[in-house]
Amino acid sequence: MIYQFCSLTDPGRARDNNEDSVAFDEPTLTAVLADGMGGYNAGEIASGMATAFIKSELSRWLTEAGDGAKAREVRRAMEICVDNANRSIFNSANSNAHYAGMGTTLVVGVFRDDKLVLGHIGDSRCYRLRGGLLDQITKDHSLLQEQMDAGLITVEQAATSSIKNLVTRALGVDELVQLEVNEHTVQAGDIYLMCSDGLSDMVEDEAIGQIVSSEGELEQKAKQLIDLANGNGGRDNISVLMVELHDSPEKRGLIARLLGK
Repeated sequence: MIYQFCSLTDPGRARDNNEDSVAFDEPTLTAVLADGMGGYNAGEIASGMATAFIKSELSRWLTEAGDGAKAREVRRAMEICVDNANRSIFNSANSNAHYAGMGTTLVVGVFRDDKLVLGHIGDSRCYRLRGGLLDQITKDHSLLQEQMDAGLITVEQAATSSIKNLVTRALGVDELVQLEVNEHTVQAGDIYLMCSDGLSDMVEDEAIGQIVSSEGELEQKAKQLIDLANGNGGRDNISVLMVELHDSPEKRGLIARLLGK
């Protein structure tokens, strides 16, 4: 299987700073996205610490483990890396007054054989495009999602809710954090999209699916997603991290092949 990665981040139209952070490591097929929160630009610190730490530590473990590592072992390594990142952010927040209360959402994925080991905390998301259909494969850890699950509000009401950004889990806020981890079977032709809520709050899933399923290179699609979010108001930082799976080099685009990707 051939994997193509692409990431793009933008501050949006309403904010001067960007508290999102994205990172990926192609040799170990690892992808990380975080959306920070906190005053005094502490959100930038939290998200940057999360992506840098998890990418570094998890990629190092995967390299040392080699191809023989099973999905359950990858899952455990992911949980340990996230726990260590959580403690590092939490300790930094408690030792520096400017960083008090900082935290971040997280989406982290490792592709292994025919599996995607996917972990997440908070309301940053991962979508999968397969056979022209876009599915959200993470479930938000948010007060809004809990209200929807309890039948207190409808999907239509949720779209205009004033509590969209209240998460029930965040990395670095408490000494312990619960990472939700799931395994998904991958197929050639799949496209996976990780994103911060700066995209999902500003662009409906149907429009996201139309762009992701359109012809063109990943870089072009990523730019179209961010442009649309900004066109709809760009009220938050916008980040996307896309991964496309191919079963042979010949099925990749001409530009990608010329660049050796």
